Amino acid sequence: MLVDLAGGWNPLVGRLAWSQIPYDNPILAPLFVAVVLGALMLLGLITYYGKWTYLWREWLTTVDHKKLGIMYIIIGLVMLFRGFIDGLMIRTQQAWAVGSQSSGVFGALHGYLTPFHFGQIYSAHGLIMILLAATPLLVGFMNIIVPIQIGARDMAYPYLNALGLWLTAAAGALIMISLFIGDFAHNGWFGYAPIFELQYSPGVGVDYWMWTLQLVALGTTLGGINILSTIIKMRAPGMTWGRLPIFVWASLSANVIALTSFPALQVALALVAADRYLGAHFFTAGLGGNLMLYTNLFWIWGHPEVYFVILPAFGMMSEIFPTFSEKPLFGYVTMVLASIAIAGVSWLVWLHHFFTMGAGPYVNSAFSVATMLVGIPTGVKVFNWAFTMYRGRLTFNAAMLWAIGALFLLLIGGLTGMMLAIPAINYMVHNSVFVVAHFHSMLMVIVYAIFASVIYWFPKVFGFKLDEFWAKTMFWLFSAGTALVFVPMYMLGFMGMTRRLDYVFNTAWQPYLLVMELGIVVYMFSVFAFFALLYVSIRDHAKNRVGADAWGTSRSLEWITHSPVPFYNFAVVPQINARDEAAWRRENGLEHIQPDHYDDIHMPNNTGVAIILGGLSFTLGFALTWRIWWLCLLSLIAIIALVIYRSFKGDPGYILTAAELEKMEQEAIRRASRIDGGHHLRPVRGDGWAQERADLPAAGTLYGLSSPMDHHK
Repeated sequence: MLVDLAGGWNPLVGRLAWSQIPYDNPILAPLFVAVVLGALMLLGLITYYGKWTYLWREWLTTVDHKKLGIMYIIIGLVMLFRGFIDGLMIRTQQAWAVGSQSSGVFGALHGYLTPFHFGQIYSAHGLIMILLAATPLLVGFMNIIVPIQIGARDMAYPYLNALGLWLTAAAGALIMISLFIGDFAHNGWFGYAPIFELQYSPGVGVDYWMWTLQLVALGTTLGGINILSTIIKMRAPGMTWGRLPIFVWASLSANVIALTSFPALQVALALVAADRYLGAHFFTAGLGGNLMLYTNLFWIWGHPEVYFVILPAFGMMSEIFPTFSEKPLFGYVTMVLASIAIAGVSWLVWLHHFFTMGAGPYVNSAFSVATMLVGIPTGVKVFNWAFTMYRGRLTFNAAMLWAIGALFLLLIGGLTGMMLAIPAINYMVHNSVFVVAHFHSMLMVIVYAIFASVIYWFPKVFGFKLDEFWAKTMFWLFSAGTALVFVPMYMLGFMGMTRRLDYVFNTAWQPYLLVMELGIVVYMFSVFAFFALLYVSIRDHAKNRVGADAWGTSRSLEWITHSPVPFYNFAVVPQINARDEAAWRRENGLEHIQPDHYDDIHMPNNTGVAIILGGLSFTLGFALTWRIWWLCLLSLIAIIALVIYRSFKGDPGYILTAAELEKMEQEAIRRASRIDGGHHLRPVRGDGWAQERADLPAAGTLYGLSSPMDHHK
């Protein structure tokens, strides 16, 4: 039966009350006003320009993997900005609240945040950055790039792809609304047992945390199923396993982790819900509960999750380094094996998060060795990237700089990780900001790789390049901020400063904290540089338009289709002849070859079911948080009914006729011809290459059925 709650409960609105809205909070009240005014302004602009129909038809109901990927990235960037604001508040509080003589405002004894408010910000920062910023950003890139890298027209399950996006959006909305209605959890982003139990956290903060995690876990699991199915079943003719781009291999490895690890998180959270809602005792200290059970369950998911987000970043770097080194990737096979090895070992290291729990020397030694084993495949990747660049024709544009920055931070994060893998060292620095600095170094690898990929693949998605000056300005500002924040943090960790301090007792640490605050200010300038980058790039987009190969040295398959990529990706499914297909065609003078005829193609219809299910899932999460039982039941019934309706209705799709396809292709070819300086795209003869390439075997084909040709670089 349901547990009795302290405080009021109403059958109509559950635990909701006017007192739960922080209208008297000097920080949140002005923010709420600003958010409402901003939302009203945005809605007014959409209405004024009559864009509601366009948004519904082209974006909100789309199943196009590229548009869904763009929306994933937008969600990730918005949440990255929110997480950055949380980090700014944490750094400011710690730089201010140093020593007993420090002043306090807004009800805080020291600084400007009360301990309870600081705990909420700390918890939200971690959850947002890992699961609602890094994860959607990476999933967005996988959505956009994986299908066109393997020659597919869309994902295996377009509707499921849209559903995963809107579940992630629902999770983001749930954590954002906790700013203004109620509180958020103060038990860390990962949750401490038994702090999250109802006895110690009677408010709704833990419930917001729990249902946000459940929604994002479900959305990511659905996305993992989709990406794995797409890679396994939808590769173009000739795209053998030995020809898959490394980013595809990295995505495959990462989503094997997602598919097997996120259910463990969902089980752990379901048991927390049983404790909080049904009075169970899975994680209580008494009545048969076990505190460490939750810790084990969480980190069985938590550490594989780290590799789930780092592996796609490695794949991004593996695409960028060869392009701007004008060389094939060194050690392709070992790169593939390294990705698989990292995914496998990720399941064997979770206990290094709590060496200090007293498991004993044998258990700690086993997990210590397993953690060090991760360094072997990671080291293989580092050396392969170095050998790729060695004696290459390096171009240090903005994308390359961001990728090199990711490599540098990987060395720092990896080496400090090897230190933490030694139990004796771990005992000394456990729960210190040294661990926080190490983890942020690894997350910064992901951030750097993401911004490198934004610059690298932006022309493919939108048809024009980002401004180099502002992209490089942002890189140098961001790098300066990274050094100023995390180098002092490593030092403070060695000095003994523990994490999660809302009040710093040791005044000798303040100079380091002030340097970190300066780093946050520099980070703010990098954010301004990012907005300037977008503004200038959009303003000057006409003169920065690009053809199919935006960089002229690209290597993988996505660079043979038009820029921006049409909604059908490829007019004719390409025949793959080499591992680096775009480079192979360029080297043989075949980059402008086009098919001589087109066939009808089948495309999926848009659907509004996915966004409605996302909205209902948000409603269910909100109702469960506030224990509004009638709304829980109503939204759950609506979800089940809509899923059943969709299952019976299905989607017959529609046919894009050959005539329509040819018309769109000819227009794209004329546009590309103007951009490329007048190159004339030549049709392919039915028996093989264009006539002027008679030196190549006639049996090969660029489009159509599989070919006996096998050109590996």
